Amino acid sequence: MVENGYNSPFMQEAAARGFIFQCTDAQALDDAMAKGSVAAYIGFDPTADSLHVGSLIQIMMLRLLQKHGHRPVALVGGGTARIGDPSFREEARRLMTEDIITTNLAGIEGCLRQFLTFGEGTSDAKLVNNADWLDKLAYIDLLRDVGVHFSINRMLAFDSVKNRLDREQGLTFLEFNYSILQSYDFRELNRRHGVSLQLGGSDQWGNIVSGVDLVRRTDQKSVMGLTTPLLTTASGAKMGKTANGAVWLSEKRLPVFDYWQFWRNVEDADVGRFLRLFTELSLEECARLEALEGAGINEAKKILATEATALCHGREAAEAAAEAARKTFEEGQLTAADLPVYLVAPDVLQEGVPVFRLLVEAGLVKTNGEARRLIRGGGARVNNVPVTDENLLITNTDAVEGAIRLSSGKKHHILVKAAV
Repeated sequence: MVENGYNSPFMQEAAARGFIFQCTDAQALDDAMAKGSVAAYIGFDPTADSLHVGSLIQIMMLRLLQKHGHRPVALVGGGTARIGDPSFREEARRLMTEDIITTNLAGIEGCLRQFLTFGEGTSDAKLVNNADWLDKLAYIDLLRDVGVHFSINRMLAFDSVKNRLDREQGLTFLEFNYSILQSYDFRELNRRHGVSLQLGGSDQWGNIVSGVDLVRRTDQKSVMGLTTPLLTTASGAKMGKTANGAVWLSEKRLPVFDYWQFWRNVEDADVGRFLRLFTELSLEECARLEALEGAGINEAKKILATEATALCHGREAAEAAAEAARKTFEEGQLTAADLPVYLVAPDVLQEGVPVFRLLVEAGLVKTNGEARRLIRGGGARVNNVPVTDENLLITNTDAVEGAIRLSSGKKHHILVKAAV
């Protein structure tokens, strides 16, 4: 028995790194993992064509499972996407078309493949879509087979439901069914793929417990649930959100350089915790880096940024981003190879585009108003020269070695080029 009370390597490391928040039966799960391979799943609803850092703790949990010889099952919600999870949302999600769902599913699969190894081996990850069974459900059969096991009183007590009702935001009957379908997913995954563990954030606890209960009641089997803590930064901000929006895992959504910068700019108090959760450095090395003070903590942040980026985008891309940051902030140098590129149609730069509009289109700010305020505050630069005129036309003549460097503040830069 080890210090944290677990025998299985997975539970030992998961506890030491801070992944475990709640478990339906920690002792039974530890015993099962000590005896052999356990198949565990996490669900990802395709609300966008990329996952973001807010989902990363779940992905890292699947990666840790794989490391210790267990089988991760990533469930993509092609079926439940038509409803939407009401958990901790203030209002209903807009329903998506089939084309959007299909596009988003492909994007999420790409993100998962950046972190997990898929295949048919014992510990290879498996990708499953709940549309495979939810699309075939007959409503009356669902009510008779599953609905009879759900108490309305208990469902109303779920935090995900209670919070919406307390805010008087309302909850549609469509959304109210989400917990039943998630429970049904657990039972189907257990029957089809031998999945005996559901993982999720602590906001999913009610849904997970309902799934455990459904399998017990209908199949007389014992399955388990394990949740991770809901992650916020040291200052209380939601993890993975910045002033510029979500921190996406897909390079199509967020350049590698900006992903690296997100981790480099975390709060000092978060460094140790994030090293343990979002890198695979040893616990001893995480502790050493966490203890650094003064200028040393900035070096620890650079290591965090490079290691976290390497897991998402590969070691070569991570080191290139680190080198680009060094040149930018320590040497004041930038080359066309260092930064993300925004391509525009050749005629746009031929005719000229107002700098405030280009700042928005290149993704450095969100709105025209924000761009104008940035310029008025002296935070916008073209080729390192501060911009004072909001309507300054940017044209081909501004290109240096084929690119125009556009900057928002000291840390956000992009190269604007004419598409060939």
